[in-house]
Amino acid sequence: MNAPSAATAASGDAAVSRQPGMLWIPGGTFRMGSDHHYPEETPAHRVTVDGFWMDAMPVTNAQFADFVRATGHVTFCELVPDAAQYPGALPEMLFAASPVFVAPPHRVPLQDHFQWWQFVAGANWRHPQGPGSTIEGMDQHPVVHVAWSDVQAYALWAGKSIATEAEWEFAARGGLDGADYAWGAEFAPGGQHQANTWQGEFPWRNLNEDGFAGTSPVGSFPANGWGLHDMIGNVWEWTSSWYAPRHPDEKVKACCIPVNPRGAREEQSFDPAMPQIRIGRKVMKGGSHLCAPNYCRRYRPAARMAQPVDTSTSHLGFRCVLRPAPA
Repeated sequence: MNAPSAATAASGDAAVSRQPGMLWIPGGTFRMGSDHHYPEETPAHRVTVDGFWMDAMPVTNAQFADFVRATGHVTFCELVPDAAQYPGALPEMLFAASPVFVAPPHRVPLQDHFQWWQFVAGANWRHPQGPGSTIEGMDQHPVVHVAWSDVQAYALWAGKSIATEAEWEFAARGGLDGADYAWGAEFAPGGQHQANTWQGEFPWRNLNEDGFAGTSPVGSFPANGWGLHDMIGNVWEWTSSWYAPRHPDEKVKACCIPVNPRGAREEQSFDPAMPQIRIGRKVMKGGSHLCAPNYCRRYRPAARMAQPVDTSTSHLGFRCVLRPAPA
C-alpha cells in the first residue's frame, strides 16, 4: 500500500479544524505488531483507530519551557522521592535524579545495562547530562527526563492527550501497513539514514554516520507518509497504554480508545490489569538515538518497551494528540 503524500495528510478532514503544529491522521484498520522481531511485538493483529490530530514533532525543550513558565511545574525527577512510596529503599538512594546514558570507554557485556546507564543526581530536563550540562542552544531538541506525570501535566495544560499505543503505531507507519520501517522495507535506502539511531558497536563506539551522537533537533530527518517527523529514533515516546508482554490474540478485540479521550488526567500510577506490579508501566514506542543493530533493533513502528511511570531517562520524550469531540 502506498503512503499518502504529506500534503494530503496535512490537509486533514474537512470536518475537523486545523490545529497549529499538528497533522490530521485519518482513521483506518492496520496490522499492528510484528511476528518477525521481538516476542513482545507478537502477535500481529488487526486494529482499527479513529482519526485524530497528532503533533508533527516531539515536544521540544522550548515548548516544555513555555509550559513550566506558565504553570510552575516541577518535574518528577527534580523532586526527592517520598520514602513511603519506596519501602525498603536505602535512604542514601532517595535523591532527585534521573538515568543518563554514559558511553563506556570499551566493549562491555550487553547483559548489564548498568554498564552504560547511570543514576545521576541533578539530571533533569534543563540539565540532561547532569549538573553542569545545559540545554542552551537546544531549544528545538526534544525534551527528555520527563516521567508519566510530567507528560500528563503538559498534555492537560495544552488541552491535548497522549496517544494510545495503537494510535501511535498507526501514525508512525504513515500508511505503509506491514512495512518493517516507517519509510519502507529497507533500513537505510540508498545508504541514507532516515532516523537518528546508533551506528557502530553499542554502547561504546558510535560512528555518528547520521550526523548526531545524541538527540537531534526535531525535523532533522525526512517525514513519514503522514508528514510526521521523528516517529522513529531520536527519543522514545510515551503512550497512554499500559504495557503487557504481548499483544492480544486476533480473536480478542484490541482496545484502542482511551478512557479519557479529551485530555482528562489519569490519577492512578498502577496498572489496574496488573495490580501485582506496584509501579505501573506504560508502553513507549519508536526507539531512540541509542538503538543499534547489535543491541536494540527497535527503530520500527511495531517495536515497543515497558516504561515504569515513575521513571524518566535521557532518551525518552513525548508528543501529544487531539481527538475530535464525539458527534
